[in-house]
Amino acid sequence: MARTIKNPKKAKRKNKGSKKGDGASTSSSVPTIQPRVWQPGVDELEEGEELQCDPLAYNSLHAFHIGWPCLSFDIVRDSLGSDRKDFPHSVYFVAGTQAEKASWNSIGVFKVSNISGKRRELVPKKSSEDDPDMDGESSNSDDSEDEEEGASGAPVLQLRKVAHHGCVNRIRAMGQNPHICASWADSGHVQVWDFSSHLNALAESETEGIQGSSVFNQAPLVNFRGHKDEGYAIDWSPVVVGRLATGDCKNCIHLWEPTSDSTWNVDPTPFIGHSASVEDLQWSPTEPHAFVSCSVDGTIAIWDIRIGKSPAASFKAHDADVNVISWNRQASCMLASGSDDGTFSIHDFRLLKDGNTVVAHFKYHKYPVTSIEWSPHEASTLAVSSSDNQLTIWDLSLEKDEEEEAEFKAQTKELVNAPQDLPPQLLFVHQGQKDLKELHWHAQIPGMIVSTAADGFNILMPSNIQSTLPSNGS
Repeated sequence: MARTIKNPKKAKRKNKGSKKGDGASTSSSVPTIQPRVWQPGVDELEEGEELQCDPLAYNSLHAFHIGWPCLSFDIVRDSLGSDRKDFPHSVYFVAGTQAEKASWNSIGVFKVSNISGKRRELVPKKSSEDDPDMDGESSNSDDSEDEEEGASGAPVLQLRKVAHHGCVNRIRAMGQNPHICASWADSGHVQVWDFSSHLNALAESETEGIQGSSVFNQAPLVNFRGHKDEGYAIDWSPVVVGRLATGDCKNCIHLWEPTSDSTWNVDPTPFIGHSASVEDLQWSPTEPHAFVSCSVDGTIAIWDIRIGKSPAASFKAHDADVNVISWNRQASCMLASGSDDGTFSIHDFRLLKDGNTVVAHFKYHKYPVTSIEWSPHEASTLAVSSSDNQLTIWDLSLEKDEEEEAEFKAQTKELVNAPQDLPPQLLFVHQGQKDLKELHWHAQIPGMIVSTAADGFNILMPSNIQSTLPSNGS
């Protein structure tokens, strides 16, 4: 719950103990606007009201764009450290555009540096309204305390563009060799790229912003034309270096096997097991030969590439299209799936023999789920984005605890005005982006999530997420 409702005419910082005339406090004569949690689909904005972000809900929050909207992106693994907690941060990305004309598209290879932030306290400090001894001057000291640590100024975007004919449906960087990326084009082509020169240039460059006015013409390492339609499903194996699978809107999945560091053999005979478009697929985090796929036909299929071109198992997962899936790398028996009807489910593969794999099912979102991903640092935590313009974060290990809630309310003196009917597993709601398409956790910066939407990218680090992460990273 990261948005508050405020009257825009009164959206300025509240004076805690403002003075007027002879210096007597007049705070009682000024009506206090009590912020409250905004619930999309439940609450309505009245005339003169607007949604405003509560910055205290985030350790870090920044927005940027690279020009045309990007339907898909990926975070590129870097050599800056595996458990980074100190601000400022730097992050490397690849992203594909959705331009108005096919010839205007590109793949952006970029770095965002100088990402500032501040680790927040979950329990708000006492305000001057609670302490009559605080005067206006002392309350203004909060302004300096709110200053973000580790950087001055805004984040710096450094961008290099590589020409790409047609819109990019999805793009993924290989985990083991992050300079190698694969992209799905709306023309039906799957291409593999080597972006090492661009990433090296970004790593060696100074922090002056590069806006990417020039576009590099670079040939892909591979341009596969064997799919009979465009597609979205694509994933690199985290176990076997270079192994790739791609699925299209005709229900076909092709397996790519590396023959060297820069060449691949694509099996022309597809894996077929769905009756409609293959929307997403994920390789097993532990098994080299296993992957799962989901489809518009509402099913999830489990594949073993050693036993033929048909699925080893398949089950009905949702009543509508299954748009996205995520295989939990911390608990490999768990799979998350998001549907076109707004629901998402958690499946336990150990229950496959019983005929029902669902161990949790959530109906919070009212519009299609567009992205879902498990946290790389906490096995029970995942993030979900939806066409309802919400990015939600969930901790499945949580249960309602009335005593704990009462204690927290006592600590905050009822400053947290949260709805009573929210699921106890719902940790955070991020809003403000239009038409959310994809999200990713940063594997090397605990608590950081990046999302893309029609109006650009957001980098966010919710304060209540980072505080629950393990203190020692792997």
